[in-house]
Amino acid sequence: MKPDLKVTETMNCDALIIGAGGAGMRVAAEILERKPDAKIIALTKVSHPQKSHTSTAQGGLAAVDPSDPNDALAFHMFDTWKGSDCMADQNVVKKICESAWDQILWLENRGMHFSRDQYGSLSKRTFGGHTRNFGEVSAFRAVFEADRTGKGIMDTTWGECLKQNITFISQCVAVELLIRDDRCFGCIVFSQKTGTFLRILAKATVIASGGSGQVFNVTTNCRQNTGDGLALVMDAGLPVMDPEAVQFHPTGIVGPGILASETLRSVGGILRNKDNEPFMVKYAPKMKELAPRDLVARAIESEIREGRGILHPDHNIEHVWIDLRHLSKEVHEKQIPEVNSFFMHYLNLDPRTELCPVRPSNHYHMGGIPTNEFGEVEDGGRQVIEGLYAVGECAAASFHGFNRLATNSLLELITMGKFVGDRIAERIDAEPNSVKNINGEVYKKKFEDYFEARGENNTGRIRNSLRSTMTQKVGVFRSEKDISEAIETILDLKAQAEQAALNGQSLVMNQELMSRWELDNLLTISIAISEAAMHRKESRGAHFRDDYPNRSEEFNYHTILSMPQFGQIEIGWREVDMSIFRGGEVNYEKFDIIERKY
Repeated sequence: MKPDLKVTETMNCDALIIGAGGAGMRVAAEILERKPDAKIIALTKVSHPQKSHTSTAQGGLAAVDPSDPNDALAFHMFDTWKGSDCMADQNVVKKICESAWDQILWLENRGMHFSRDQYGSLSKRTFGGHTRNFGEVSAFRAVFEADRTGKGIMDTTWGECLKQNITFISQCVAVELLIRDDRCFGCIVFSQKTGTFLRILAKATVIASGGSGQVFNVTTNCRQNTGDGLALVMDAGLPVMDPEAVQFHPTGIVGPGILASETLRSVGGILRNKDNEPFMVKYAPKMKELAPRDLVARAIESEIREGRGILHPDHNIEHVWIDLRHLSKEVHEKQIPEVNSFFMHYLNLDPRTELCPVRPSNHYHMGGIPTNEFGEVEDGGRQVIEGLYAVGECAAASFHGFNRLATNSLLELITMGKFVGDRIAERIDAEPNSVKNINGEVYKKKFEDYFEARGENNTGRIRNSLRSTMTQKVGVFRSEKDISEAIETILDLKAQAEQAALNGQSLVMNQELMSRWELDNLLTISIAISEAAMHRKESRGAHFRDDYPNRSEEFNYHTILSMPQFGQIEIGWREVDMSIFRGGEVNYEKFDIIERKY
C-alpha cells in the first residue's frame, strides 16, 4: 500500500521559524520581547533545540567595547572587509559591527556567563585577522564563555523564548515553501515522529536551518547540516548567492574532523610540520598563526602537498601538528578545557604534554540565501519575497564575503537575528492573514518518487561517493579539471539516486527515507558549489583556483545561481556594496579594493 502523502493538519501562526538554533532563537526572542502575544512556531530537525549546531561553537564572538581605548568600530569593519577579500557588503558590515556591543549586553543581561578577567570585566581574546590600527597589531576583541560560547548563546536565547508563547515541533523538516505572487505564506512540514505532513501558514517565515557541511567528507559540522534551507529555496525557484565560497577551518582534529577551536592559536598554539618547524611565518610573516582561516588552511595543505606532513598511523591521513605544550596550566584548564577533552577522548593524547594532529576540515558556508540588510529574502533581480526571511549560516547578506573572520559567525547570529525580529515585529500586525487555499504540490512528487524507485542503488554509498568527490575535487584547492570531473560525477550520482529503492515503506521514523531526502539536498548544494566554482575563474578568499591563482577585478561581484531543473544552471551577478568607501568619510580609503597581506 502506498504511503499517504496528503496534508493531515493545518496550523496558523504569526511567525514560523525553520531551525531552532542560535539565529532562529534570537529572531523568536526579539519578536516575543516586542510582541508578547505573538504566536510563534519553531521547527527543529533534531530531537531538541539544544542539539542545534550553534551549541558546538567554541571560541567567542567579536564586538568592539565602546569603552575600550585600544579598539574602534572602524578597525572591526576594516578587518571584516579585508578578511572577506573585498567581497562583504559594506552596508551590512557597518550595520552589524555598530550593533555588536549592544547584543553582547543583551546576552549578558539575560544571564549568559561570559568569562571575566581578574578585575571583573569581560575577558577578551584575539583571533585570526582581528587587528588594531588597520592591520598593525592583533586586537583583543572577542568575548567568550570559556570554549563553549555557542552553548551559552543557545542556553540564553532558548530560555528567553520559553518565557513566552512559542511552540516547538521537533524532529521535523520543511519540505516545500508556499509561495504565490512573490509572497511566502508558510511551508509544508514533514514530521518524522508521526510520519505526517503538516501545512503551517504564517505571516512571516524565517529560514534559519544552518549550514551544509555534510557535503564534504571531513567537516566540523553536525550530522544534520545537509544544506536543507538552501535546497528548499532552490526547489522554490529562488537563487543562492556565492555558493562557491566555502570555508575550511585550518584545525580539524584528525579522524573525526571535529573543530579544534581557533582559540588554540589565539592563546599561543603553534603550527608545526614534520620537521617541527613553525611554518606559518613563511605564509603570513606578520600575523603567523593568527592570519585569516583561508590563508592558514592553504598553508597547512601546502606543507602537506610539499612533503612536510605527518602520516597518522591510525587514520592514514596526513596532517601537521599544533603545539600546546608550552601553554600554562591555567590556560589549559580555564580557557581550552573542552578542546583538550576532545583530543583526549578521540585520539587518546594529552595536549599538555603531546603534539596534537590537525588538518583543515570543512567548516562554514559563506554563501547562502540572498537577503538584504534586514534579512528579507531576495530573488535574482533583488526583489523582496514578502514574508520570507533568512538568517544565520544558511543566509548571505553578505557579512562574510569570501572568507569569514573567526567569531563573526556568532556575532551575525545575534545581530541579524535581532534585525529580522525587529522587521517582523514592526510588520506583523499589518501583514494579511494567511490564505487558506494555498497547497503544496512539489513535495508530493518528490516523496512519491522516493517510494516508487525500484533500483538496487544504495543511498549511503551514493552519499559517501558524493562527499569524497567534493572533498577531493572542490576542496581547499580547485582547478577546472577537478571541478569538471566533480560535476560529471554529481550528475551521475543524481541519476543513481533516482534509482535507489527504499527498503521500508513506512513514513514513521524512517531514517532511510530521511537520508534519501537529505541526499537530494546534498546533491543540489554540491552541483551549485561546483558550477559556481567553475564559473569564478580567479582565486578569492576561501575559493582558490590553482589554474587562476590571483584575484581578478573581472569578478568583483556576487555570484547569483539558480537551477530551474537539476543540472540546468543559470548564473547572474549582484553588485558588492561599497557604501563606506563611496561615502568618503574618515578612513574611507581603507575600504577600497585593497591588497590582502598578513
